[in-house]
Amino acid sequence: MNRPEIRRAVLCVAWALIAAGIHLVQPIASTALPRPPAASTEYLVNDSHFHLTNYIQQGTDIGDFLKIMGTKVGRATLFGLPLQQEWSYENSGDFAPTYYLQTDAPLYYYSFTDACIAMAYRSLTKEQQARFDPMITGFNPADMYAVDHIRRVLETFPGVFSGIGEFTVHKEFVSAKIAGGPPSLQNPALDRILDFAAEAGLVVLIHSDVDVPFARSGSEPTYLAQTKALLKRHPGATIIWAHLGLGRVVRPVKDQAAIAEGILRDPAFSHVNFDISWDEVAKYLGTAPDSTPPIVDIMNRYPTRFLFGTDEVAPSSQEKYLRIYELYRPLWHLLDKETSERVRKENYERIFDEGRRRVRAWEQTHIKQPRN
Repeated sequence: MNRPEIRRAVLCVAWALIAAGIHLVQPIASTALPRPPAASTEYLVNDSHFHLTNYIQQGTDIGDFLKIMGTKVGRATLFGLPLQQEWSYENSGDFAPTYYLQTDAPLYYYSFTDACIAMAYRSLTKEQQARFDPMITGFNPADMYAVDHIRRVLETFPGVFSGIGEFTVHKEFVSAKIAGGPPSLQNPALDRILDFAAEAGLVVLIHSDVDVPFARSGSEPTYLAQTKALLKRHPGATIIWAHLGLGRVVRPVKDQAAIAEGILRDPAFSHVNFDISWDEVAKYLGTAPDSTPPIVDIMNRYPTRFLFGTDEVAPSSQEKYLRIYELYRPLWHLLDKETSERVRKENYERIFDEGRRRVRAWEQTHIKQPRN
C-alpha cells in the first residue's frame, strides 16, 4: 500500500471512530503552538489561500505538497473545498466532472473535508506542521447550525485550526448551483459565524464577489453595500476578503481602486484585509495598464492590509504552484521594497501567528480535558 492509500485508510478509520463517539482529542496541554519556520527572508512568499483538494475531494498528498513548497514558500493556509460537485448520470453520462463548469449538476456541502485536512496535518512532524495554518471550511454559511459545526471541529481536533474559509457567499456560476439555494450577506447565520470567529480568534477568509457577472458598466456594484454592512457589523473578527471582491467575469469596475481605498481608510474597517489570489485577479492587477498603477499606489499607502495567495487547487508541481507568483512579477517590481515584503510574507505571519495564539487560548478555556 502506498503512502496516499495509507493516509486515506487512516482517515476512514478516524472518521468511523468519531462517528461512533470516540473522538481523537489530544490533551489540551499538549497542543503547544508549532514553532514557525526560520526567518521569512529565506522564502519568496507565504500563501494565504491554498486548496489541498478539488471539487471532488481529490488532491495532492500533503507530504508531496511540502516538497512542492520547497524553499520557495515558507507557510501556507490549508483547506479543501466546502462544495462537492455531484456526478449526475442524467446530466453528463459516463463523463465524471471534476469542476463546477463541466456540468449543470448541483454542488452540495461536504463537511468531511475538515476531518481530511485535520488528519493530513496531524500526519506531519511538529516542524512540518509549523508551515501550515489549517482552516475550517466544510459548513453552509446559510445554516444557523454552521457555528455548531465549526465549534465541533475545534473540539474534535484541538491544536489544528487557525481560521475559517475559504467559504463562499456570492460567486459567479457557483452560488446558483448550490443545492438548497445560495447564501446571503444579510443572513443571520453569517452573523453568527463571524461573531464566533471573533470570540475564538479564528481568521476569516471569505469569498464574496462585489458584483454580479457581466454587470452594466457604470452601475454601482450590486453587493458592495451589503458587504460593507456585514464587515462593519463584525469589528472583532480578523477578515480577509478574497480576490479583492473580483472574479472571472466580475471585472474591475472603473472605480475599483477607489472602492478598496474607501474601505482601507475607514477606521470602521481596520479589521478587514484583502488577498490578491487567483490567476484571474493577477491578470487584472499584475499586467492590466488601467488596473496596475492604481493598485500599486494603494498597496504602497496601505502596505499592511494586503496578502499574497495563490488560490491553487491540488498542484502537481512547483512550477504550476508558483505560476500566480510569476504572474505578479511586474507588481513586485513596482511596489516599494518594504511593501513587497509585507504583501508577500510579513502580513501573513502577523495575522496567522495571532490567529494561532488566540484559537489555542480559546481551546484551553472552552474544551474539556479528555478523561483517562
